[in-house]
Amino acid sequence: MSGREGAGRPKAKSGASDAARAGRGARGGAGAPADAGDPGVPGAWLVSPPRPGRIAAYVGLLILGVAVGTAGSLVQSGFFPGGLFLALLASGGLFYGGRTATGTAFGVGAPAAGWLIAVIVLSLGRPEGDGVFDAGLGPVVYLLGGALVAVMCATMSRSPQPPPESGRLGK
Repeated sequence: MSGREGAGRPKAKSGASDAARAGRGARGGAGAPADAGDPGVPGAWLVSPPRPGRIAAYVGLLILGVAVGTAGSLVQSGFFPGGLFLALLASGGLFYGGRTATGTAFGVGAPAAGWLIAVIVLSLGRPEGDGVFDAGLGPVVYLLGGALVAVMCATMSRSPQPPPESGRLGK
């Protein structure tokens, strides 16, 4: 060895330490790092590079959020009590579906961002005074109710996993 190569560094042992250095440590041991690629580990998306399929899913959820926000804005005042309920139900279904499909809270954030963008743009109106939302309680309930549903879906706990099957034969 020449110069600084390997100076001051202890020689690594083979076995579990190789897996720990590669980021594939076993769970359970004291000081063992969590598996960064495992989607079940909280915060794994922060340390692993984004996958193209996951990025496409988030972009698709964003586009669906824009579509549901636009449709809900039109339906909520068109068929007042039923349309408002239908618009909130569609928003909640999209937010919960995004959470379930991706397994992350960001799965709610992408469609909620699209929904919010569509609703804000449609609520601004035009210089002539035309707007999608009319005055009244319905648009306010739709705006606040949709935001509340998005927050509820983002902060809900993970769905419970089925218990592992018994390792005993015949059970």
